[in-house]
Amino acid sequence: MLRLPGYAAAPPHLQYLLEPLHTTVHTERGATATLPCVLRALPRNYRVKWSKLEPANYRESIILITNGLYHKNYGPLSPRVRLRHSHRYDASLTITDVALEDEGRYRCQLVNGLEDESVSLTLHLEGVVFPYQPSNGRYKFNYHEAKRACEQQDSRLATYQQLYKAWTEGLDWCNAGWILDGTVHYPIINSREPCGGRLLLPGVRTYGARDKQKDRFDAFCFTSALQGQVYFIRAHLNFKEAGQACRNHGAAIAKVGQLYSAWKFSQLDRCDGGWLADGSVRYPITTPRERCGGLPDPGVRSFGFPSKELRTYGTYCFVGK
Repeated sequence: MLRLPGYAAAPPHLQYLLEPLHTTVHTERGATATLPCVLRALPRNYRVKWSKLEPANYRESIILITNGLYHKNYGPLSPRVRLRHSHRYDASLTITDVALEDEGRYRCQLVNGLEDESVSLTLHLEGVVFPYQPSNGRYKFNYHEAKRACEQQDSRLATYQQLYKAWTEGLDWCNAGWILDGTVHYPIINSREPCGGRLLLPGVRTYGARDKQKDRFDAFCFTSALQGQVYFIRAHLNFKEAGQACRNHGAAIAKVGQLYSAWKFSQLDRCDGGWLADGSVRYPITTPRERCGGLPDPGVRSFGFPSKELRTYGTYCFVGK
């Protein structure tokens, strides 16, 4: 029977699978990540099935099935997954070019007749959550529009865990927004009258599950590391000229999620407002100072959605690797 370092002794309910010491694997977009699943012994006529739990639609999607000799991949993850198979007991799942939608809970299940057993693991992407609303004001998105809006800005709807972590790191936002599971929340650090009142404790406040078609809120989007670079062109451009200026450099006008990612992961810091792909004007600050908005905390500042004809701002461009 195999005993490997880095794995705990099996609890009573696990006869064949080793319980991983760490059930959360940390990664970021574009990286390669391995979810550990190792057998203590090989039963007769067994299969190992990998699946992902999907909170948005309460489903479990099969990713891969193996009998130790052969394996078959399933679903949208199929081109990017493989078995690590570093030895005959190893059924660990390797995911290449990790994408935003790969975050979540996975299950490695040993299918062995009446003695099925499984271990659950979480793939956690390092990233940043940002609130998002369209140019026509707050509370305009139903769930499906919010989901699409985040995706158009190089991000996806945040999970509750991502929003909660962002709150613990200082996200304070008075507008309620959709998250991935179809519930609506808003994170409050400083209790105040317009945001539920001064008597409520700080926290992630919830409206619960809402009607995905009829109810309208903002969105909380999540993005991770960039596969490329965001840079600023200083000029006095209207929105159309801003897009052309980026194309002239072999780049594209940056999306909101790309600017947040560059601020978070590359410490992009500019005191200059610049056009973005959605028609908003923003600028990223990692070192707060009086002449750059005057706010005490780092963040991506916004001038909202000015007239696209104004020749007042430069532009932020994105070029992929």
